[in-house]
Amino acid sequence: MSRYLFFSILVAILVAPSSIWGEHPLSTAGIIVTSAAGDKLAMKDNVDFKAGIADGNVLTIFPEDTRQTMDGIGSSFTESSAFVLAHLDPKKREELMRDIFTDFTLARTHIGACDFTVEGKYSYADESMDDFSIAVDSEGFDPRRYPGVKDPTYDLLPMIEEALSINPDLRIVASAWTAPAWMKDIGTWYIPGSEENNWQGTGGSLKYEHIADYADYLIRYLQACKSEGVDIWGITPVNEPHGNNGQWESMNFTAESQGRFIRKHLGPKLKDSGFDDVRLLIYDQNRDGMEHWADVILSDEKTNPYVYGTAIHWYESTDKVYEDVLDRIHQKYPDYAIIHTEGCIDNLGGDAPGGVTDPEGYKEEGWFDNDEFWWSDSATDWAYSVTWQGVDVEDHPIYTPVHRYARNIIESIDHWVQGWIDWNIVLDKDGGPNHVGNFCGAPIMIDTETEYVYYTPVYYVLKQFARTIEPGDKAVRTEQVFPDAGDDDFHACATISPDGMLSVQILNTTQHPIDYNLQIGEGYATVTVPANAVQTVRVQL
Repeated sequence: MSRYLFFSILVAILVAPSSIWGEHPLSTAGIIVTSAAGDKLAMKDNVDFKAGIADGNVLTIFPEDTRQTMDGIGSSFTESSAFVLAHLDPKKREELMRDIFTDFTLARTHIGACDFTVEGKYSYADESMDDFSIAVDSEGFDPRRYPGVKDPTYDLLPMIEEALSINPDLRIVASAWTAPAWMKDIGTWYIPGSEENNWQGTGGSLKYEHIADYADYLIRYLQACKSEGVDIWGITPVNEPHGNNGQWESMNFTAESQGRFIRKHLGPKLKDSGFDDVRLLIYDQNRDGMEHWADVILSDEKTNPYVYGTAIHWYESTDKVYEDVLDRIHQKYPDYAIIHTEGCIDNLGGDAPGGVTDPEGYKEEGWFDNDEFWWSDSATDWAYSVTWQGVDVEDHPIYTPVHRYARNIIESIDHWVQGWIDWNIVLDKDGGPNHVGNFCGAPIMIDTETEYVYYTPVYYVLKQFARTIEPGDKAVRTEQVFPDAGDDDFHACATISPDGMLSVQILNTTQHPIDYNLQIGEGYATVTVPANAVQTVRVQL
């Protein structure tokens, strides 16, 4: 049956008179809840639909109005994650990896060093392209140098290979934080801000004579991964091309220079080398700045044939999703994907009034093995109370980690984003290792001394989304009418699978349960989402 015919039949059923539906036209096929009260992927009682048009709090789903095709939900491989996992007994590590990658379908990894590497400052061609090798990703960690390591052979590439053995269909996006230092105008990995340079740090830019070399470098990476049995699904020219003020490995592009790089070098070389099926994503930085990049690159008819879509991050606000920007990008460039490639609880342990992000100050328990931290207004980010020019601190209030994740994923899907990737899947109990002290939260955090594994509430929320939103599913239009609800009380999106399984994702940010009517066609079911919870309602149409 063609997809068009399937959805035509579906529409006919959904708009049929109530006499055709009967007294109970549908029932839920599963209700899953993860909540502050302690539910973790808990299955709840199903509810029946009844014929009629609901009133009061109404969430209406339009399964016939399909939108973007989903590429998946997942997290990221980093050297830091591999280092932490190397401290586990291999059997215990394998069980953990199965927990993750049985459901996660989209992932990201770094090309060369990033801040979440143990020592940093390396590439795959530190001296010249003649020396190119990704062997550093398989060197492992010598327990004589790193006491506590249980498996000295484990590293970034073995971690990726283990995940692929669990889920061979895993889609991996790769991003370089920088070119090798010798290709750049600063001749090094990064220059931090200091009094000497007026606190204007930099990652530098490509030298003109090495622009083609950098494209070759990325192609060589794809070839090396393929030779190891790792097919890279997508790639970005560089992570965060606006730079990070030289705090760690980085490299700058403008939209114009990245467009030229794709048009003249990377795009043709991907095609000529047989990697034209690797999806090329532009930008790879915060949502608020994506429109200019899309306008420059996606409107260029000589460049856009090489491009799959735009990669975005969330760090410009702890609560904004920039739905208006996402909608405008899709309206102007509907044939190009939008994929969220990085987000995390950044600046973990940073200073804040009352010590709410201090592990010794947050209810004397911190964030490790403390679910309350993740379900409460407890975290601040990099821009909280800063005095830097151009930063709006109102966009960076104290926030609830679980809410930030669930809100961003739900609203993103409802506004044309078709893939969502978390940053480090695993870190240690302090949010590292990070070679420049940029500690962050992760879905799974491990005490490397005791091997105690803490699955944070964010892990269960990500798993809930990944389990019920699969590649090939389509987002569908939703509409909310909640007369007495606040703007941030209730968030919802929905997707439908090719076989007609509708998955409705709900976030209740309030401290009380919310009753709502789930309207589909001319039938509705009354559902309660618990307080401070993420709920998935599944309906087989």
